[in-house]
Amino acid sequence: MDVFPIILVIHLILAVTLVGVILLQRSEGGALGIGGGSGGGLMTGRAAGNLLTRTTGIVAAAFFVTSLGLALLANSRTGGGSPFDKLNETTAVPAAPAAPVEPAAPSAPLSR
Repeated sequence: MDVFPIILVIHLILAVTLVGVILLQRSEGGALGIGGGSGGGLMTGRAAGNLLTRTTGIVAAAFFVTSLGLALLANSRTGGGSPFDKLNETTAVPAAPAAPVEPAAPSAPLSR
């Protein structure tokens, strides 16, 4: 069974989750005013900030691990090595240039 598509789907889900968690965090400048303010919600601002920071770190670490896993799987699927190494292996050394052709002897001028 090929695990590459499974890890790829998990990687994409982690990428979308990471973007969402980062956008939920309160901006320091407050220019957009999206994440700030006191909503009187479930958590205090500090607790929500700590939770979002910890969640961002965990999701980022999982994203990094899946990135490495995908890179290693892709490398093993293609046989390893650099694409430039494969290019050099398949490119044949050009043959020596052909000897120059001797020019034909000049012909006698045509008389009228």
